[in-house]
Amino acid sequence: MVITKKTLFEIVRFGIVGVIATVLHYVIYWVLQHWINVNVAYTIGYFLSFIANYFLSAMFTFREKTTRRNGIGFAGAHLFNYFFQIVLLNIFLWLGLSKTLAPLPVYCIAVPVNFILVRTVFKKLS
Repeated sequence: MVITKKTLFEIVRFGIVGVIATVLHYVIYWVLQHWINVNVAYTIGYFLSFIANYFLSAMFTFREKTTRRNGIGFAGAHLFNYFFQIVLLNIFLWLGLSKTLAPLPVYCIAVPVNFILVRTVFKKLS
């Protein structure tokens, strides 16, 4: 992928949306992990942030309309991303990171992968 000025601005907007979605996800996870299983807490947080992320990604990051086609593609990309993150979360928990800190390295690894997947959805399916 050649980094054009337009792509650079998409990356910046993706970063802004990503921070919003990640903070939303983490706050929901952090609150829930005190009372329920970490995988369930992570899943609930992921799902709720996914909804906000879709609309923000479409309208702000890629400046595309929300359509059934890119919605399905976005959900597919995020389904892969969700399983990728759950596996990473459990690896970091197994390695001894606390429940509170384990999501942080997951985000560092998964966010760049997610950008490539989501950008492909909006640029190829819109």
